[in-house]
Order: sequence, then C-alpha cells, then structure tokens
Amino acid sequence: MAQNELSKIKRVLAVISGKGGVGKSSVSALIAVGLIRQGWRTGILDADITGPSIPKMFGLHSRPEGFDSMILPVQTSTGIKVMSLNLLLPQEDDPVIWRGPLLASVVKQFWTDVAWGELDCLIVDLPPGTGDVPLTVMQSLPLDEVVVVTSPQDLASLVVRKAVKMARKMNVTVLGLVQNMSYVVCPACGEKINVFGNSHARETARLMGLELLAELPLDPRLAELCDLGRVEEYNPDFLQGLFASLSREKENSQE
Repeated sequence: MAQNELSKIKRVLAVISGKGGVGKSSVSALIAVGLIRQGWRTGILDADITGPSIPKMFGLHSRPEGFDSMILPVQTSTGIKVMSLNLLLPQEDDPVIWRGPLLASVVKQFWTDVAWGELDCLIVDLPPGTGDVPLTVMQSLPLDEVVVVTSPQDLASLVVRKAVKMARKMNVTVLGLVQNMSYVVCPACGEKINVFGNSHARETARLMGLELLAELPLDPRLAELCDLGRVEEYNPDFLQGLFASLSREKENSQE
C-alpha cells in the first residue's frame, strides 16, 4: 500500500507480541522516546485499536485536526507524531466493540488518510497475537522489520515463537527480540532479582536465529510515568542494542 502525497516515511517498524500483558505498548513508546532523542523524526501509529494505551502514556488528549481531506497526527511534547483511535472517541474510556475486518480497515486508514509528513521512522504498535489486525498490517503496510516483545515465562516464549513464524510467513524481517520485565533491581542492595524465574530469552532467540536486542527491567518508575502521561521523561538506555541495530540498518539502506 503506497504512502499518500503528504507522507514521506523512510522506515516502518512494527512492534508485536504473541500475547497480551508483556508490555508491548510501553516498549513501543520507549523506542519512540529513544529515537526522538537521537534526532530521528518519529511517529507512532497505534494499531492496538481495542486496547489503545499510547495516548495515555504520552498525556495526549486533544483531537487530531483535519487538513486538506487528511488527518494530522497529534504531537507529543518532544515532537513524536501519534495517531490513535482513542484520540477520536467522544470519551477516552469508550469501548471499541468492533469485529476484526472493521478494526483492520481503521488501521489501513491511519496509513492512507493521515498526513504524517517527513518521518525517519514510523512505529506501528500492533495488538497482541496473530489475528486480523497484525495480519492486515503485515500484508498491507510496507514494513521494513518487526521487533518482537516477550517476557520471561515459558508460555510467553512459546507464543513469541508463533509471532516470529507469522512474520516470516508474511516475508517480514524480524529485527530481534526484546524481553520485558526481565528482572527487578533491589533498591537497597542493587541486586537483580528474577521475579518471573530464569529467562528463556537467549535460548528462544538462539533457536529462532534472532538477536536478543534488550532485556528490560520491571521498573515501578516507568509504570508511574506512563500512568501520569510522562513517559518521555524515562531514560530508555536499556534499548541501546535495539537502537544500534536500527542505526546499522539505516546506514546499510543509505549505501
């Protein structure tokens, strides 16, 4: 699906997970925060239509404006462009009770009818699983690669393999894995505690032939900032491996 004449997006990165509750949207937000700090012109397309959390993390409440039959994304305090169905609802807590094909159609419109302008990277925050919306995005949007988010539990490792296999069947490049909620740091002694048991991320990455891009901690500070709409104040240094991979891919594409 081609870009519209008011969008010039150099790279499209989808963030997926095999199941819900692994922090996929917070990882999407942190990727955007890290990229904008490095000078990348960045946007987020919130494709998690029935469970959108991106606007709340960034403290966005204003409705998108129209321009020349197109929709203008809302900008965060640091300049990240965001489009989410939650910004179009009469009330933020209104449920979206739609069937799969209609949800997928809205995601397509966020690509075709939104004037994104010039972006170095558009991050697509997908709903969990392998349903209609992830399938539509992989078939319709010109994705450059996907990042898969998982957590330490065995079940999460199992379902993440399903997500990786889905992406590969759709001929989408998997950049690597990000394991969220890997550990918690004791505030008294600084020891890392594996709250959910030993990690299987490295083994899963190895079996899938992927790079483990990051192991993020379970951080109450991040949860607090997301609830307050101030995620941009968080330091996403834990994702340096992912940022380095993106930079390498960017340099390779320019050669």
